[in-house]
Amino acid sequence: MTSTEKDPTDEKSSKDNTPQNTEENEKLALSEYITNLEARLKLKNEMRNQNLNCIRPPENYFSKLDSGLKKNTTFVKKLKSFSATQIDALLKDFSALNLTKYVSEVAAAIAEAKLKMSDIPAALNLCSALHRTYSEFSTNFFENWQKILTFKATDKITNSSKLRVDIRFYAELVAIGIFANKTGLPLLGNVLTVLINMDKEEHNNIPILLSFCKHCGEDYAGLVPKKIKDAAEKYNITIPRNTFLPAEKQNIVRTLLKDYFISLTKHLLSERTQLQALHAANQRTLHTRGELSQERKDQLEQHQATYDKLLAGAQSFAEVLGEDLGEAGEPPVLSLAVTEAQGTVTIGGNEEFTLQAGADPWQDEDTRTFYTSLPDLKVFMPNYQMKEQTVKNKPETVTEEMLDEDLKEDELSDTEEPSSVPDVEQEESQPANISNKYALDAFLNELPNCINRELIDNAAVDFVLNLSTKNNRKKLTRVLFSVARTRLDLLPFYARFAAILYPVLPDVCAELCQMLKQDFKYHVRKKDQINIESKIKVVRFIGELVKFSMYSKMEALYCLKVLLHDFKHHHIEMACNLLETCGRYLYCNPDTHQRTMIYLQQMMRKKTVSALDSRYVTQIENAFYYVCPPETPAQPKEEEPAMNQFIRKILHEDLQKSNEEKILRLMRKLNWDDPDVSSIAIQHLAGGWRVRASARRALAKLTAELSAWQEAVAPAAVDTILEEIRLTMEDPHPRYNQRRIATVRYLGELYNYKLLDSRDVFTVLYSFITFGVTNDHGNVSPLDPPDNVFRIRLVCALLETCGAYFNSGSSKKRLDYFLVFFQNYYWFKYSDPYWSDENQFPIYVKYIYQECLTSLRPKLTLYTSWQQCKDAIEELRQSLYPELGEDEQGDNDDQGEDNSVNDGLDTIIETDDETDNPQLPDESSDEEPITENAGNEDNEIQADEMTIEPRRPAAKPVEDVEFESAFEKMVMENIAERQRENRPQQRDIAVPMVCRQTTKKTYEQLLKDSHRDVFQQGKEGVEFVLMVRKGTKPQYKSFHAPPELASNLQQQALVDKQEMERVKRLTLNISERQEEEEYSAESGGGSGGSGNPNRGQHVRQKYQHPKGAPDADLIFGPKKFK
Repeated sequence: MTSTEKDPTDEKSSKDNTPQNTEENEKLALSEYITNLEARLKLKNEMRNQNLNCIRPPENYFSKLDSGLKKNTTFVKKLKSFSATQIDALLKDFSALNLTKYVSEVAAAIAEAKLKMSDIPAALNLCSALHRTYSEFSTNFFENWQKILTFKATDKITNSSKLRVDIRFYAELVAIGIFANKTGLPLLGNVLTVLINMDKEEHNNIPILLSFCKHCGEDYAGLVPKKIKDAAEKYNITIPRNTFLPAEKQNIVRTLLKDYFISLTKHLLSERTQLQALHAANQRTLHTRGELSQERKDQLEQHQATYDKLLAGAQSFAEVLGEDLGEAGEPPVLSLAVTEAQGTVTIGGNEEFTLQAGADPWQDEDTRTFYTSLPDLKVFMPNYQMKEQTVKNKPETVTEEMLDEDLKEDELSDTEEPSSVPDVEQEESQPANISNKYALDAFLNELPNCINRELIDNAAVDFVLNLSTKNNRKKLTRVLFSVARTRLDLLPFYARFAAILYPVLPDVCAELCQMLKQDFKYHVRKKDQINIESKIKVVRFIGELVKFSMYSKMEALYCLKVLLHDFKHHHIEMACNLLETCGRYLYCNPDTHQRTMIYLQQMMRKKTVSALDSRYVTQIENAFYYVCPPETPAQPKEEEPAMNQFIRKILHEDLQKSNEEKILRLMRKLNWDDPDVSSIAIQHLAGGWRVRASARRALAKLTAELSAWQEAVAPAAVDTILEEIRLTMEDPHPRYNQRRIATVRYLGELYNYKLLDSRDVFTVLYSFITFGVTNDHGNVSPLDPPDNVFRIRLVCALLETCGAYFNSGSSKKRLDYFLVFFQNYYWFKYSDPYWSDENQFPIYVKYIYQECLTSLRPKLTLYTSWQQCKDAIEELRQSLYPELGEDEQGDNDDQGEDNSVNDGLDTIIETDDETDNPQLPDESSDEEPITENAGNEDNEIQADEMTIEPRRPAAKPVEDVEFESAFEKMVMENIAERQRENRPQQRDIAVPMVCRQTTKKTYEQLLKDSHRDVFQQGKEGVEFVLMVRKGTKPQYKSFHAPPELASNLQQQALVDKQEMERVKRLTLNISERQEEEEYSAESGGGSGGSGNPNRGQHVRQKYQHPKGAPDADLIFGPKKFK
């Protein structure tokens, strides 16, 4: 058998384990109960036998004891405040005193003592000692008990807790034999009979009778707990009984208690029926009126508490008597929460909308935090203590009836004015600190600028700590109430301000709510059709205070009810604004949901049956749908492929400077052959606006490095970016501004990493200042309106990113020409009539423009007017293309005087071939292409010619012809000069293998040969090998040359080697200096015109191992000539 299999016998034993444990627990509890009962019965029997058969001491015994007045009186006083802890001291004093003359006083003191249940065993011991010593004690003691326990059924029990202890104490005294059965039992029976008969309707004596049954039921009624009784019957175990009272009398007492229990169950059923009826009535009231009066709520709570108390007593009584409650023991199924009933409202036609309670009244977490998370000002006031009077200012729960009465008392006539804000009390004397007044004025003037949560919280703290005086609080209340009717955006912050102050300054919020309430009543009773903005301000302010729980929700609903009662004109707008402010909050609140739902149904019915203006109908439906948004089915979200999510995560979230290598390896591992994967990857690589600004350069570097392995990445990414720029230019909406800036800067970063040519950059720059630009203030372009100056920022952003590299060659001239046209565009926008003294040109754009040009060309003189720019453009055109100006002049003369001057720039015409625009010079030229186009007639003629005649190559301009001839002449001269140069002769030829010695020599032999060579070199000459060619095979002949020839050759070789070392050292120094400059620029972050230090460094310089055999000359020195 495996470990996972279970033995059937084990399962059976585990099933039988629980019943076996239950039986053992029942037997254990039964045995413990019987043991304790036997011990109690044994103790009581011994004490009873001793008390009934006691032998009292003789009279001469008392003569030896102290019978002094002082000690005996002190002993009696101690008995009046008897407790179990004093029993030892009292018994010691009792054994030394002669109480013969004080027995009656002792008996009265014990009977009147206020004992506890825990003091009764000690009191029984003391009473037994007194009974065994003094024979008259029991008689006097019984007389006192007769006075205490004798009362009529009509008497009211004043102290039920003392009576509960006294009945148990007296019953225990009878049980231990202090009183005889014939004497003590009638009084006990009379007490129980009176208590039961007088309480068969109210059942207020349940605690008294229940205590008697628990402590004395075994002795007088033979009561056994139900669990013990059932266990004894189950296991056939006999429970011992106390025999001092006959079984017949025990049955009488048991019958008496059962009668009381039966009446108790009937009372419980009656209370249950009443509770259910009251709850059903309240539910009907909620559904019809939408609210419950406070009286009904209190009545329901009172009935519920009475029923719970009665049910608990009945359950305890049934357990003690061993009876079962039956139906009365089942509690009623009641829900005191408001039942969420659904309502149906007709919105128009046959369309029905179901009203349901919402779970969350807040739109998002920020809104919840704004209205629920308030700073505690008590933290800033450690010594603050809440005054008693502030408790009175707490808004009371107002019912609808109270509001109706209040409104009738304060009803205004049409001629009355609204209640004005009470003037601030004039202080009796000049304030000691004048600066406090100035500080308050400054605070109140700054309060309308607190337009976020942090500012308004700080303002509340500042007011409490520095400006909290009675006079200042009144001024503050007036300022809060007198908020401008057009500044509705301040109402949430002012309401939060009042809510923050409420725990420490409740008078501000209370007075503000009262003023708003009076103002609302005035506007409702006035019934005029003016001051709609003030009316809307009042109801929206009330709504904001309701959401902070500063204004009573019931009062807000009553305001809505009043507006619905006369639902027309301004009341419609007030009701809709109130619902839009706090309607959702009231609808989702359990206390006000039902009533809000009823008012919404009423509003929609009034809208349906009334012939309202379409504007009012739209407002009503908007308010309704805001409170109860329709339940739209959740749109299935398209699941993005895992590969797309992966690419977006690593490029837009994970990419940073520290993990470029890792991201590059991951991008290289993509399946670039898959068109879907490659298109998504290129789309994300071109999305420079999707990444953080700090990661934009890293993304450009990654694209550059990736293009070394995937050649299609760079062109595709650049094309996507250029298309993105053009699309955003066609829609000049401000929502794309941030996207445009990021895209343009990313394009500049790609140029820095040599992924596109400067011609593309200049094409984008010229498109910014020409696309959709009319250069005529009278002709407004929708693509470039006068108030849109964002293109200036785009140009500056692109030049700041990559303009520092246009500082040499043709790109420098191109930039110089562009700056002329850029200044022309700037002054065209600046001089537009749209800008005036009231509506000034944005100063930040001016600063960006000046800073950009200054950083690129510090010595450039900026133009100061649009006319200067137009003159500069005309001068530039005359210097570069004078014949173009003559042609245009002739065309303009034909067209008329109105079109004689073309000062501005026209839109760039983008063509597929550079030859389509004959006015643009070749890209190899150092001059910038002019962006002016020919006249409209020339364009039309040219278009006609192109459609009729075949396309012919355009004639080259004169400048291009001159350039090509000069360039060809320079190349030919260079070739001829190189041919005339003397080539250095080859002095060293490697020694052929046949001439080398084939045997190796030892170190001594090499040393001897070197000495011999030196000696022979000085005497005979230097040995040379002459290589001659005879036929197809070379032949070698040895001969001795003069020493002068060898020394000259060696000297020339040494000079050549030194020259090579010098050139090598200069080259290394240049490389090291460049690396140091790049490192310093990179570490310092660069500034101004220094440009991007990362330009051209996307290809890492790896260590190149030397190829071939090592250079022996560098290791062993130069070769010796033989």
